[in-house]
Amino acid sequence: MANEFNPEHEWNEKNGSIRIANEVVGVIAGIAAMEVKGVFGMSGGMVDGITELLKKKNLSKGVRVEVGEKEAAVDLYIVIEYGSKIPEVAIKIQENVKRAIESMTGLNVVEVNVHIQGVEFQQEEPPAQPEKRVK
Repeated sequence: MANEFNPEHEWNEKNGSIRIANEVVGVIAGIAAMEVKGVFGMSGGMVDGITELLKKKNLSKGVRVEVGEKEAAVDLYIVIEYGSKIPEVAIKIQENVKRAIESMTGLNVVEVNVHIQGVEFQQEEPPAQPEKRVK
């Protein structure tokens, strides 16, 4: 493609350099991971023995990233939906995260490590009961 991003583009040499912050790559990785069917949420780590679950809020918290000049390595801390096939979900996460980071940043993703921190059972919420009025 003619408009495809190329990190080795002449812009770097003639006009200055481009540096992508770890947090930016972390957000891209978190969003890409959450797009995969079977992912319940991102895990922010252990808090008082209980895994802190991060859904749509601050997706980079469940991600650790190392970004070099041309390469990136990613560690994702994931909570899986109960009933999902963990190896299949993990492979899809790796593929989606690698594709997203490489296409958006031009960095070469050398590894995507998926750490399954838990399994979450999603219960359907009971239907709302109409309020009873006291006369």
